[in-house]
Amino acid sequence: MNSSQRLAMVFKAYDVRGTVPDELDGRVAFAVGAAFAQFASTKAGAGRIIVARDMRDSGPMLARAVTAGALSSGARVVDIGLSSTDMAYFASGYLDAPAVMLTASHNPARYNGMKLCLPGAVPVGQETGLAEIRDRAAELLDAGVPAERELAALVERGRSNSSITQRDVIEEYRSHVLSFVDQGALRPLRVIADTANGMGGLVVPKVFEGLPFELHVLFPELDGSFPNHPADPIQPENLVALQEAVRAAHGDIGLAFDGDADRVFLVDEHADPVSGSLTTALVASALLDKHPGETILYNLICSRAVPEVISEQGGKAVRTRVGHSFIKKVMGETGALFGGEHSGHYYFRDNYRADSGLIAALVVLELMSKTGRPLSELLAPYRRYASSGEVNVTVDDPVVVVERVATRYRDLGLVVDVLDGCSVEGRTWWANLRPSNTEPLLRCNVEAVDEDECAARLADVLEVVDQAAEEIRKEQTQ
Repeated sequence: MNSSQRLAMVFKAYDVRGTVPDELDGRVAFAVGAAFAQFASTKAGAGRIIVARDMRDSGPMLARAVTAGALSSGARVVDIGLSSTDMAYFASGYLDAPAVMLTASHNPARYNGMKLCLPGAVPVGQETGLAEIRDRAAELLDAGVPAERELAALVERGRSNSSITQRDVIEEYRSHVLSFVDQGALRPLRVIADTANGMGGLVVPKVFEGLPFELHVLFPELDGSFPNHPADPIQPENLVALQEAVRAAHGDIGLAFDGDADRVFLVDEHADPVSGSLTTALVASALLDKHPGETILYNLICSRAVPEVISEQGGKAVRTRVGHSFIKKVMGETGALFGGEHSGHYYFRDNYRADSGLIAALVVLELMSKTGRPLSELLAPYRRYASSGEVNVTVDDPVVVVERVATRYRDLGLVVDVLDGCSVEGRTWWANLRPSNTEPLLRCNVEAVDEDECAARLADVLEVVDQAAEEIRKEQTQ
């Protein structure tokens, strides 16, 4: 396997991610660090790079290699150490510098990766520089990367000549996050947070320090082996411990964070999970009360309740593709106040257009404090439709299958758009089918007016997918 093929395995649509060390090792990290520093210097004239990492065991090694790569390209490095992804984005905005966040988010312990941004937390995705960085990193790998001992020596020289500086930004980050709410309006609430041995164990207690909440944190120890449960709160089985704790402690709300603590999912006082769509609607409503008439973004797999609520509150709803680089781009183009994704990412204009689960959680807590109403009651008006949740389907050629499915539904006279995969609009239902940006899967979401209709339409869509996949298999064997 040549360098280009190897890097193609770990460069995804909006980040770098792979298993350590077979897909992602120190050599690759060095090459990416060097290539990113060169890219940043041409695009932003940046002479320094922020390096941050989560709690994974491979983090120190990869951070050292990225740092050495950046130094080799003439950049200075600001090492902010252990960090949540949203704190790294904050640092990029606050210090006006590009950043590399070493994390694999919710993926299992054997994975690691990198999220890259330019000064001001401007995202770097495949269409905005990631492909260019990949190609340059492949050239560097082919030219030869220093051995581990040389990388360590390069880093030591950087520390001794001040090319590397240590910077702790958590106090500034805390002040920034709290600026999104009126602290004087907050009231005593019992908050249960499951940080899943991820970076939430560092940032959540710090941000909540001194607030009038009774905070209970589950699994706060930073442990990249995730000994209690995977740090992937979109999966219902990973909410069980939080739900049990909310019931046992009579909590007012449960907060479930992912491994790098940029996403959050809510659990109400009855321990019922709250979808990312409903949280988006709730946060959008709260923000529009403060900022009437603003533009709010939602991705195309959010519940249709989201644009309805935005419009009802006097806001302007704008539909986007799935994924942070796309949403941040549209946010910049439209000046949107806020954007939400069904996956639990929530973006704020005044957070350098970056996402922060902690800010979203505090907005909800402020709303609960001001109204004196429980979370389930606040959400009740937004529970309008039945949803399938995201259903993953393995097929041999996801892109071609999606094209066939789109054609099939057009032939049936239904409205189909291809903003992201294909979205089909029926009178009482809608569906979206799109290839995963990170895995060889099709992701299917269906929403309808009730549970029976939703189940029936999901079955229809999956049958059409199976038929298309079978047609392609037959054509390939002929």
